[in-house]
Amino acid sequence: MSLRLATFNVENLMNRFDFSGFRNQLHEDRTLALFDIRTEAEYRLLEQARVIAHSDDTRQLTALAIAATRADIICLQEVDNVEALKAFEYGYLFKMIGEGYRQKYTSTGNDTRGIDVALMMREETAHGQPIEFVRMTSHAYVTFEEFGLHTPELASFGHEPSERIFRRDCLEVDLKVGGAPLTLYLVHFKSMGSPRNGLDGRQATMPLRIAEAKAVRRIIEERFGKDHAASKRWAICGDFNDYRERLVITGDVYAGYRFEPVSETQSCLDVLTADGFCENVVERRPEMDRWTLYHTRGPQERHLCQLDYILLSPALAERNGTAVPDIVRNGQPFRTPFPAGQEVERFPRAGWDRPKASDHCPVAVSLDLV
Repeated sequence: MSLRLATFNVENLMNRFDFSGFRNQLHEDRTLALFDIRTEAEYRLLEQARVIAHSDDTRQLTALAIAATRADIICLQEVDNVEALKAFEYGYLFKMIGEGYRQKYTSTGNDTRGIDVALMMREETAHGQPIEFVRMTSHAYVTFEEFGLHTPELASFGHEPSERIFRRDCLEVDLKVGGAPLTLYLVHFKSMGSPRNGLDGRQATMPLRIAEAKAVRRIIEERFGKDHAASKRWAICGDFNDYRERLVITGDVYAGYRFEPVSETQSCLDVLTADGFCENVVERRPEMDRWTLYHTRGPQERHLCQLDYILLSPALAERNGTAVPDIVRNGQPFRTPFPAGQEVERFPRAGWDRPKASDHCPVAVSLDLV
């Protein structure tokens, strides 16, 4: 019995406009920054026009990237609400490509912008096995205090014991695929913010991601039992906003790019993969070919890294010992530098920086459940 599972951060799949850029320059789109906009009413009209003009090409590329995963079940991040997801699935995946997902689920998490994790599933796998939704459990309301995860380090950054751990949610979804049980944990960890307390953005937000990872592990161990979790069928899918290694980029398009692998001394991933609790199956790919995102803040800060993960329980990982995930990079903009031998044909209308499917690349893997 084969199942195709994928994860993808689709980036701001919204059915509403964000007008906060009028007062907050950090939220202002670079297109509108070119114009002298004197009133908020004028800004609102221009923002609506800008979003509508940009969104259609972007969502066509997003749909092509999802279709390329060939997934029976896909976990999504940055979905506004189920209405936005339904509109995208029907208008782009179904009408444009002819491959839709009839089952859609999401929950209201903790993100102040309203972007949440979501799940889309077909009614049956490509091999004809029925996919049945059993139940969905949100863990968005769990606090540091409740799980005993508040630390002096968190306190030094102003986080109170009564605060919720997850920046979005840890959405637990129980399924049956061809009668076999499968539990998915959909996550989207705290993003790397601005420098604080003398630390860069990644290190300043690391305590939150470590707490999120510890909470996910505890939820799984409490669900299945600490001594039995390894033998069960489960997977953690999502955007962890963290990495264990990077490909640091030097050079340019004229002189040629160079890519140097660099390992990190600390990552929230270590909490989950420690002592074989689960396996990051993307690490079955060659070291130079695991990246799912291109990060740049100018020529002095450029790297490729993995932010998007499918972590398998030991039982699933062992059962699928030869399964190597695919990473769909065709929706990347042309500004993303590819190491030699990894170049792909971009989807039609992909731009230098935008339109693009997302800054993230979908990850997909074929699994045998029994």
